[in-house]
Amino acid sequence: MDRLISTQQLADALGKAETLVLDASLHLPGAGRDAGGEFAAAHIPGAHFLDLASLHDPASSLPGKVPDSPRVAERLSTLGAGPDMHIVLYDDSDLHSACRAWYLLTVHGVDNVSVLDGGLGKWRAEGRPVESGDAVAPIAAPQTLGADRAFIRSKAEMLDNVSTHQEQVVDARDAGRFTGETVDTVHNLSGGHIPGAKNLPFTQLFAPDGTFLPRPRLADAFREAGIDPQRPVVTSCGSGVTASVLTFALTLLGAPSHALYDGSWSEWGADPATPKEQGPAQ
Repeated sequence: MDRLISTQQLADALGKAETLVLDASLHLPGAGRDAGGEFAAAHIPGAHFLDLASLHDPASSLPGKVPDSPRVAERLSTLGAGPDMHIVLYDDSDLHSACRAWYLLTVHGVDNVSVLDGGLGKWRAEGRPVESGDAVAPIAAPQTLGADRAFIRSKAEMLDNVSTHQEQVVDARDAGRFTGETVDTVHNLSGGHIPGAKNLPFTQLFAPDGTFLPRPRLADAFREAGIDPQRPVVTSCGSGVTASVLTFALTLLGAPSHALYDGSWSEWGADPATPKEQGPAQ
């Protein structure tokens, strides 16, 4: 199973009983976009709306915290996802949010999951068909899922890593927020970064058509940012969404050890007790 599939591969799989296509579009609050409304207006034929914005831990005050396994299993059940289905995720978002959905499902043990390279934008640019309306999915029996904590890092673990440096930290935010030159208006926090972190803006991993760069160029991007994909890596960003893009890219590269800091800057930057750095990565 390919983690990243082309528009042609998806076109060939559409209509097959074992293929479930999910729109995982998610937008920043200030974008002025309605992911659900846009899905209803135009989506890949047969697709269902994941509603990624609501798939988080409701008990947490932080945005987008990883939900528990029963919540993920329930959502997949309502979308008709059986245990043997191939789930294909796509988005029409500047955040490349299908990677976040991929991360959430993968963390909870859903293995047969792919991301559509180039998303809905590339699909439509090629003149491929779309349909409108809200599709009703047959309910499937809930799967028994379990979160693999090896792919998640807590604030306590990140604090320990500031001292031990056992894991490399790479931040997916833009350079302005990373260095502190600009404020983080998304989370209403000052800019800056976790001490020792490197900066690789997630936007640098894509070609102009929205597809991922070839794997050798992805590897070069990490190395140029000061990250060795063959050594343990933790990804971070503002709230865990675009860090998932880096995590997905590391998976494409076959990186042997990587995790995601779930709280990211929305947690770290809001805590006056956590150490912070400003300026370029050292």
